[in-house]
Amino acid sequence: MAIEKTITEEAKKNAIDLVITMVVDELSEDLRLQPEEILIKFLSSNTGILLYDEDTKLWWDGPSAVADMYKKEISE
Repeated sequence: MAIEKTITEEAKKNAIDLVITMVVDELSEDLRLQPEEILIKFLSSNTGILLYDEDTKLWWDGPSAVADMYKKEISE
């Protein structure tokens, strides 16, 4: 992916943080929990850990896909 080479590390980290914010907002609404509670659980989940793994490029999938992945993880 040519565009990936033009994105700085700082921009990637900012994008991941933004995805996390949007995921937490979506999960908070769907699961009817406070964002603070979701954030703590999400960041310690396998999905949250994978989001920071640059090899997976999970953050490219967008917040809804990540939220769905997390919901699947907690349902198993």
